[in-house]
Amino acid sequence: MGHILYSFRRCPYAMRGRMALMVSGVEVELREVVLRNKPEAMLAASPKATVPVLICDDGTIVDESFDVMLWALEQGDPEKWLAPLEEDKEAMLALIAENDGPFKHNLDRYKYATRYEDVDGTEYRTLGAAFLGKLEGRLASRAYLFGARPALADFAIMPFIRQFRVADATWFDAQDWPHLHRWLGELMSGPLFTAIMAKYSPWAPEETGVAFSRAALLD
Repeated sequence: MGHILYSFRRCPYAMRGRMALMVSGVEVELREVVLRNKPEAMLAASPKATVPVLICDDGTIVDESFDVMLWALEQGDPEKWLAPLEEDKEAMLALIAENDGPFKHNLDRYKYATRYEDVDGTEYRTLGAAFLGKLEGRLASRAYLFGARPALADFAIMPFIRQFRVADATWFDAQDWPHLHRWLGELMSGPLFTAIMAKYSPWAPEETGVAFSRAALLD
């Protein structure tokens, strides 16, 4: 059995897992999930029932998106995501933790305010914007978050900045974040993100999933 990845195209966690897997050179069988009808095989592998879920060919289960990224890059890191040009891996991990913790907390309450009792979405938009201002400051003096080429932090964080923008693109685009807008636009229109956002039919248990690999970047 080869590696199997359960994924959902629009989930930011799944996006970053797919980007790391694709860039690493690891080939997986991608199984696109319908979230309202999650496959029993996925639930058996990971009862927490969120994507991505990576089932390695040795039976190891990796079901946290950032762990999927790190696992993939341990197999291969041809673009040196783990070796930023400025600062170091620990600095990247700290910025990613800020994204995955406080920023994601604020993003959820901004984008999905109706899911929470007595939540003012604009208040959480303001809180989230503070992190975006921090990224703007970093990007004012460099092309990417940790230097002149993208690294792990760029791809781990970008899907969530994209999601923040989706909540109200008109408002987001009107903010005075020229460097952040450039950075986000470049990554979203780049070949890697374009490749991992290809649309696939939902996987059915009697089917084989899609062969998903770096080859899509080289076509």
